[in-house]
Amino acid sequence: MSQPRVLMYSTAVCPYCIRAEQLLKARGVAEIEKVRIDLDPVRRDEMMQSTGRRTVPQIFIGDTHVGGCDDLIALDQAGKLLPMLAGEPA
Repeated sequence: MSQPRVLMYSTAVCPYCIRAEQLLKARGVAEIEKVRIDLDPVRRDEMMQSTGRRTVPQIFIGDTHVGGCDDLIALDQAGKLLPMLAGEPA
């Protein structure tokens, strides 16, 4: 099964975005589709509509909204990130 798409809403200078990206790459994610909401206010509105949150990063794996950096780390520590990245059902 192929790896699901990873989408991350971010800004240029965001330490949490950098940390989340590092964790995803450490877990084998080769490509992260990054949306810079600081450059595109329409995409910021899109992010807020789909997540209900204003902060970055906001991360999606496939169609699942994972949340922010702390949520991603918690998912990894719970042993649920790698199966999700492998495309296994939750």
